[in-house]
Amino acid sequence: MKNVCMASRIWAVSVCAMVLASHGQAEVDVWISSLDMRDCLASKPAIALKKDRGGKADDIIVDLTKTRQSILGIGSSLEHSTCYNLSQLDPATRGEAIERLLDPDKGIGMNLMRLCIGTSDFTGDPWYSYDDLPEGQTDPNLERFSIAKDHDYLLPIIKAAQAANPDLLFFASPWSPPAWMKDSGNLCGGRLLPQHHDAYARYLARFIKAYEAEGIPIHAITIQNEPGVNVTTYPSCAWTGDVQRDFIKNSLGPLFASEGIKALVWCFDHNFNNVAFPQAILRDPDAAKFVDGTAFHLYEGKPEAMGALAREFPDKHVYFTEGSTYNLGGAIQIMNYFANGARSYNAWVTVIDKKGKPNNGPHHCSPTCIVFDPVAKTLAYRFDYYMYGHFSKFVKRGARVIETVRGDPRFNHIAFLNPDGTAVLVAANNTREKRKFGVRCQGQAFQAELPPQSMATYSWIASR
Repeated sequence: MKNVCMASRIWAVSVCAMVLASHGQAEVDVWISSLDMRDCLASKPAIALKKDRGGKADDIIVDLTKTRQSILGIGSSLEHSTCYNLSQLDPATRGEAIERLLDPDKGIGMNLMRLCIGTSDFTGDPWYSYDDLPEGQTDPNLERFSIAKDHDYLLPIIKAAQAANPDLLFFASPWSPPAWMKDSGNLCGGRLLPQHHDAYARYLARFIKAYEAEGIPIHAITIQNEPGVNVTTYPSCAWTGDVQRDFIKNSLGPLFASEGIKALVWCFDHNFNNVAFPQAILRDPDAAKFVDGTAFHLYEGKPEAMGALAREFPDKHVYFTEGSTYNLGGAIQIMNYFANGARSYNAWVTVIDKKGKPNNGPHHCSPTCIVFDPVAKTLAYRFDYYMYGHFSKFVKRGARVIETVRGDPRFNHIAFLNPDGTAVLVAANNTREKRKFGVRCQGQAFQAELPPQSMATYSWIASR
């Protein structure tokens, strides 16, 4: 595939740009991907960065004085399906795949990955928690708690991911508490019984400690993946905002505080269309003090609801924790998430095979950014891999979103200011015509042209 030396060329061009800038020859580095994949994060000739002498009314204005939330990370998931498929590769191909996903120099530098606490619906294994018992038995002291099943192929892949990017952070989500804690007596469907709230808090704490013992620190957890789901076809557990509020306030928060657990708590972890759920938690100061922020998915509602929640609770963060996006429209979706306050973006399921497997759940899986051929034991890197890279490779942890006037739905952009002082503009042209545009930033300006059906990342050393 083209651009196999992408990372080394990007590094070299970036170094040259910094040297030129230090001698007063400021330039804008450019990388382009086209939907037809003729260009895949391809480095293009640098654009001269000139003195701003005024421009057109529709120029993109990058005002470095108008910064918003900082970025925690950009990535995807290391759930069972992805880890299993990676484990089926020969060591060299597997190592290359992990490097291309996570290495900040040789790959696209994903630096935030989601893990599962037990199994999700995307697995080929029988669903499990870390404390599964015969029907009718309970284990309130968690004497039979074990992460042994995760040693089969999950933990080796997670540790390889850590090696590829030492700055990698993990957050984790459960699809269900152990069945004996629920009124259904089953991992699939039902509700957590009130008498087991304390036991479930201990269960989550045990998971964090067990992974830390493996050398895998957990940056944050969510309490329940998609608490609005209550089905018998895959692991799920129904929660209301009021119940999760009381669980955090009375069980989880005090336990984490007493045991010195540093993992952050992100509430909700479901769709944009139900902000009443996190509001019930964040409006209660005794619960909110234990909560770092709210996690969102994309399947219902609009991201503006996430932005409204961020404005209502400015001392609490919002995170986008699940939802793959596709093609150039997907790039524009990601821009909208960041424009509405998200500190993160995480796709869901990173590597699936050509038949959408393994997948024991009922949900169809669209082709992921990397697709595995289980017969040939090869991987295909789709456009979406490069699309994600336009963000993850160039937007560093701690970058600030820059407030800009948004474009139209088919030609849009988002800007960031990295901690090292580089400005980053990601633009997507989801039309069939080339688009010429100007960019103005703190007395500097440049002119750019984006081909049809393509996207680009522009990076320059900003003067302030």
